[in-house]
Amino acid sequence: MTTVARTVRSSPYRDTVQTWEVIVNLLTKGGSSTVRAELLSVAGIAAAVLAEQSAKDAAIVATGEGPRTRIYCVYDDDALDESEAKEDPLGFDALVGDWAVSLPCPKDDLAWVQAALREKSSRITARELSESLGTSKASNSAATEGLVLKSEVFLKP
Repeated sequence: MTTVARTVRSSPYRDTVQTWEVIVNLLTKGGSSTVRAELLSVAGIAAAVLAEQSAKDAAIVATGEGPRTRIYCVYDDDALDESEAKEDPLGFDALVGDWAVSLPCPKDDLAWVQAALREKSSRITARELSESLGTSKASNSAATEGLVLKSEVFLKP
């Protein structure tokens, strides 16, 4: 699976609501759509998560039919340094088909953030900061099972 990463400058360069809008523009290529409207409907929740600097070390992860997109944020002095950012547009539509966006969230806020997001969207979710998408035991076992070679099929006459 191909992965693409971007780094967005947050506070104090821009407030967290503006940061979320930049992220939405990256993911939707700035177009107007139902996907964009759904992402903007959780702006307050996403801004609260971004204010905790949760996207500093853990990525916001967007998945769709194309490459997995990871978005990180830089804060404080790093946000003021333009060289720390990579905000150039994606060369593809990140949210095509059966898309999803996962926000990293501090453990103390996870319950309320997940509940608030569920009220707005089934595609936008939150996960604990330490949880990395695609590395859970269930995912690993499913991936491993998918690689089992059934040699009897190749040996049939």
